[in-house]
This record gives sequence, structure tokens and C-alpha cells, in this order.
Amino acid sequence: MTTTQHSQPSSAGYAKALAGRRAVVTGGTVGMGQAIVRALTDRGADVVYTGRSEQRLAQAQEALATPLAHPIRSDATHGPAIAALRDQVADRMGGIDYLFINQGIAEFQKLEDVTEESWDRIFDVNTKGAFFTAQALAPLMSKGGSIVFTTVSNDQIFPGLSAYSGAKEAVTAFSKVLAAELLPRGIRVNTLAPGFILTPTMGVAELTDDQRAEFIEQGNASTPMGRGGTVEEVAAAALYLAVEATFTTGVELPVDGGFGQGLGG
Repeated sequence: MTTTQHSQPSSAGYAKALAGRRAVVTGGTVGMGQAIVRALTDRGADVVYTGRSEQRLAQAQEALATPLAHPIRSDATHGPAIAALRDQVADRMGGIDYLFINQGIAEFQKLEDVTEESWDRIFDVNTKGAFFTAQALAPLMSKGGSIVFTTVSNDQIFPGLSAYSGAKEAVTAFSKVLAAELLPRGIRVNTLAPGFILTPTMGVAELTDDQRAEFIEQGNASTPMGRGGTVEEVAAAALYLAVEATFTTGVELPVDGGFGQGLGG
């Protein structure tokens, strides 16, 4: 019996595949966001990416090491900053082919610990910021363009993440409405739902090293594939939705190793 070997295309095979395309990635300085920026620039796209910290922007720019990546300091919770981002993107690029709205924060807080301040902080970044960034940048989107929101694999419930889970579920809900509203312009809108992904922060603010190690162990045990995902795997799925899935809109794509699908018993 003969077998067929399946190999991944080399990075050279992608060279210039997206040359001349323009993209914006919010929350692009670390983890999944930076991986999306790298995947785009590796394929020749011109990319504006955002972060709130000048230090992280500088570190990201050094790590990316490409003239195709353009850092902009921007705070998605601040209306004037979103408007300024729109103007800067318009001045630099003129328009956008792909928009990845990726910023997010999570905090572990049980019911008795959640405050109005923490609730508002999580919703301001994950939900309000995501919506109004899309509102501001959608007029710059080209026909046939694509918006991809990063949400979360939310099919299994974790105590202590009520605000975060609610905030990301809201993004999933309004993304479907935006998919319908932008359809006449030929713009597709989809969401990407990562599970346990190995990032510097694991998506949760202020984890200690011990907490991070425990979180990774729990994540590996809870994921049917037995491991956390890589940021490169998330970026590949993000680019699939944005670039390749040209007959797909209004859907959520889990990138979670089977976590939300109940596989593995």
C-alpha cells in the first residue's frame, strides 16, 4: 500500500502572495496579534498594527523586523484615539483589505469579586472597543474585504470568567449583524474563537509564573488534542478566514483543539 505525503508549503511559497494588500491588526504587539502581523507581512502585505504601550510597540517592531509593519499607539477604549487611528490608516494606506480586531483582556473574578470598574474595563476593551473600531474603520474597507474578530472558545464554562465570557459572546453576536449589514458592500465578517493558546500572558492579566504553569496544565488536560495551540496556528486560521474563505461570512471558527466540540469523552 502506498501513502501520500502531505507537506506544508514553504514560506517561500507564500512570498508576495499578498503584495499590495493592506491590513490593520489591533492588539498586534504580542501573542496571537503579533503572529497575525508576521503572517501577513511574510506574505507581502502592508500592515498597520496597534498597541497601547510604546515599549511593547517598540519590542514588536524589533521582533518583526520588516518595513511592511507599521506600529501605531492606540487605545481601543478611547473614542478620540479610535478616530485618530482611522485618520492615520487613511493617510498611510488609503484603504483596507483586511481588518483583524484582536485586542482583549481577561481577569479571573468570581461573582462576589466582580466590581463595576472591572466589569466596565473588560467590556470597554473586548466589546465596546471592538465595535467602535469596526465602525470607524469599515468605511475604509475595500469591496471584497474581510473583517475578522478574535473571540474565545466559549462552549465550556470556566468559573471566574463571567465578564470576559459575556464580553466575547457579545462580539460574536454583533459580528453576525455586521456581516449582514456589510454584505451589500461585499465585505465578509467572521470571528475566530481560540481555545487554550500558548501566549506570553495566556490571555489573562497579571498571572504569576505558578498560575500560568497551572493554567497551561489545566488547558492541556481539558483540550482533546492534549496540548495548547500555537500563535502560528491561530494566525493561519485568521488568514484563512480573511483571505481564503471567500464564500464564508457570519460564522465563528473554533481554533481550540476540539475543546468546544466535546471530543475525547
